Amino acid sequence: MDEVKVVVAHSERATLRVGDVFLKVDADQARIDVEVEAMGLVPVPTPEVLWRKPPVLAIAAVPGTALGLLGEPSTASRAAWAAAGAAVRTLHDAPLPPRQGGAGRDPDALAAELDRECARLVTDGVLPADLVTRNRQVAEAAFRPWTPAFTHGDLQITHVFTEDDEVTGIIDWSEAGQGDPLYDLATLTLGHEERLGDLIAGYGADVDLDVIRAWWSVRSLLVIRWLAGHGFDPFAPGCEVDVLRSRM
Repeated sequence: MDEVKVVVAHSERATLRVGDVFLKVDADQARIDVEVEAMGLVPVPTPEVLWRKPPVLAIAAVPGTALGLLGEPSTASRAAWAAAGAAVRTLHDAPLPPRQGGAGRDPDALAAELDRECARLVTDGVLPADLVTRNRQVAEAAFRPWTPAFTHGDLQITHVFTEDDEVTGIIDWSEAGQGDPLYDLATLTLGHEERLGDLIAGYGADVDLDVIRAWWSVRSLLVIRWLAGHGFDPFAPGCEVDVLRSRM
């Protein structure tokens, strides 16, 4: 029997790997609905859906290796990062899906949520006030009008796989939908600022770097307490707190 490997597990969802099959267990079936629908629409490589029996979705492993891991230097080539940029551009140029995704939240509502989270980070003593204040200032650039695109919505570096400098698969589509395309680019390069130029070279469009940096701050500020409460360490070298410190 193949070994069962726990890829990620917390109170909301878990992903297990058994051989070349991933089993995704999610208490929220709406997220699985979004994921399956998105993988059927996008013009980029995605995992094959093997079967679905709520609350479990079985998908095939994609070939290749992830671009990297948050907190560690990416060993992927510049060409692989450029290929990832080209794939993301293909996604963003696709016809809009019917749903709004994780990258498509109302700017005013998101700014209000960010203000509440910043206050709690300082009040609870999680982060120093000057670090939070500076990153809240940087974050303001993200709250501007944007043209919706087909976005992944959670395009972490571990979700893009390449082999021989070609994208072989993009995984975890539960936040996909209409959204801000620069949010995807920022999420993919979070903690890997040195790779942004290679990604944009493949993306092939003018990108407002201030907005990218703003999204790094927004995403990091919003997830720190959640990560700490679900068994992750945002204070680890190269992770979210270091991303915030880099803006000082």
